[in-house]
Amino acid sequence: MGRWALVIGIATICMAGDAAAAGESQQVEGATAKKKAHVLEKKVAGEVKKTVPVAPIKKTEAQAVDPAGKAPLNDAITCLSRAIYWEARGEGPAEMEAIASVVMNRLGHEGFPDTVCKVVKEGRKHGSCQFSWWCDGHSNVAKDENSYATAKEISRRALNRQLPDRTGGALYFHLRTVHPRWAREYLKTGEIGRHIFYKPRGGTAK
Repeated sequence: MGRWALVIGIATICMAGDAAAAGESQQVEGATAKKKAHVLEKKVAGEVKKTVPVAPIKKTEAQAVDPAGKAPLNDAITCLSRAIYWEARGEGPAEMEAIASVVMNRLGHEGFPDTVCKVVKEGRKHGSCQFSWWCDGHSNVAKDENSYATAKEISRRALNRQLPDRTGGALYFHLRTVHPRWAREYLKTGEIGRHIFYKPRGGTAK
C-alpha cells in the first residue's frame, strides 16, 4: 500500500505540474495574440503604416485569449469575438464573418472610433448602442464554447486581414425582422442570414 501511495502521489504531482505548465503556456499565447492584435488594428485604423511588418495571429494564440468567455472587454480579440458571438451566435460562418467585416470596416472608416473595442462599445454613453447586445442589460459572458471558439477564429482572420468581406463594404446592418427608418438613407449591399447590410450612399458615415 505504501508503494502504491507513493506512485499515486508522484503521478498526481506530475499531472499538477503539467496542468500548471499548460496554463502558463496559454497565458503566454494569449498575451502574444493581444499584442499582435493591437498593432494589426492600428494598421487598419491608419495609425500604423501598412508596410510595418507584424506577424499574423496564430490559431492557438487566438483561442488562448479569454478562454472562459467572461474576460473584460479591453482587447481587440475579445471585443471582436464577443460582438460576433452575440450578433450571430447560432448562425453559420458566413453570417458570423459578415458581422466581423462590419466592425473592421468601421475601424478603417472616417467617422468611427479607432479601436475595435471603441467601435463595439460606441453609443453607450448616449443610451443608443451601435451594437445592441452591449447595453441590453444582460450578461455579456459567452457560454457556448463552440460558438465562441468559432468567433475567435473569425476574429483572428479578420484582424490578420484574411477574411473576405461578404458585406460589400457595409458599415451598418439590422435584422430582417425589423424596419428601421435610418435604412432608407443608406445603400443596401446585401443580405446574409438573418441580417441586411448597408453602407452610406455618399461614402460618409452618419
